[in-house]
Amino acid sequence: MKRIVSILMLLAMVFGLVAFQCSSTEITSAKLYIQQKNLPKAKDALLKEVQKNPKSDEGNYLLGYIYGEEGDIDKMLESFNASLAISKKFEQNINDSKKYHWSNNFNKGVGLFNRATKATAEDTSAMFFDKSIEAFENAIKCEPDSISTYQNLVFSYFNAGKQLDAVEPLKKIISMDKNADSYIMLGEIYYNKGIEFINKYAESKEIADSTTGMGYFQQSIEVLEKGKKDHPDNPDILMILSNAYINSNQLSTAMETFKTGVEKDPKNKVYRYNYGVLLLGANNFSEAAGQFEKAIEIDPTYENAYYNLGVTYVKWGTKLREANIEDENNKEYLEKFKMSLTPLNKFLEIKPEEAKVWELLGKVYANLAMTAESQAAFEKADLYR
Repeated sequence: MKRIVSILMLLAMVFGLVAFQCSSTEITSAKLYIQQKNLPKAKDALLKEVQKNPKSDEGNYLLGYIYGEEGDIDKMLESFNASLAISKKFEQNINDSKKYHWSNNFNKGVGLFNRATKATAEDTSAMFFDKSIEAFENAIKCEPDSISTYQNLVFSYFNAGKQLDAVEPLKKIISMDKNADSYIMLGEIYYNKGIEFINKYAESKEIADSTTGMGYFQQSIEVLEKGKKDHPDNPDILMILSNAYINSNQLSTAMETFKTGVEKDPKNKVYRYNYGVLLLGANNFSEAAGQFEKAIEIDPTYENAYYNLGVTYVKWGTKLREANIEDENNKEYLEKFKMSLTPLNKFLEIKPEEAKVWELLGKVYANLAMTAESQAAFEKADLYR
């Protein structure tokens, strides 16, 4: 999430003074003060103007301009809206001012974000992320339909450790753009909160924690189901979706969803893979292996399919050994362990520095009494750990 975002070309802010005729004393004075860059005096004059004449479209517009220069975006917009409610005379000036302050705050947010990513002290980084959030929020107030501003606000929230605060801007992005990354990030926020509360429930035994966790899983499912319709082949959407189904005890629904996907599109490696993961989770080893093998046929470089095919055979062999623990002559489980070797080694050809897979391979070799191979695999695990 620590990415460097781009600065916009800064829009020029040119303040055009309207001719003095028919203006009140306060407006005339305010314009002169603005020309002299004496904004406090101009503000005092304009506050008197709008208090004396609440229907002053020009007074409210100019007061909004002053607030914008002071960096008070909320009051700027309040004054601009008051002016527009009276007349549309200053609408173009107001729109130009909003664009200027959007661009200014966007660039300010980018600069603060980049300083945060480069800061070495954690407190300093947190301070800059918080300031970048404020700047992007101000930019959004000026231009509520800028997707890039919402995206940068989301990145700032994530890096500041405020993932839940990113929910609303992500919803806004999805409503405007429906891009896969936003579905993934929003679905993952809900999923991770679900895991957090389920883990909390394991210690507290409070039903409220379990209920909250399940609620978050359901929100994740709802988001990712929509994401799946817009991006049916996205592996990250499908993976988080299947995990959310499993953790919310909706295994049968997940099974049916991915089984249907495989039936409709049998050449889709992602559907095959995710269906295989669900079957593996249900200890349906034979069918799980079949799905991973089909995924590998479609894509011979599909590293995750190789890994999970190997895991399938390891778990299958372990179950067989447990089931026949009193029958010393039954060595069927060893055949399954042997069958795991090829996919695990294939995975390591693609990703040779994966310590956990070397360790798993070392355990498999040990169970097969292949001492030299086991030792070599464990040494590789230690090397890459």
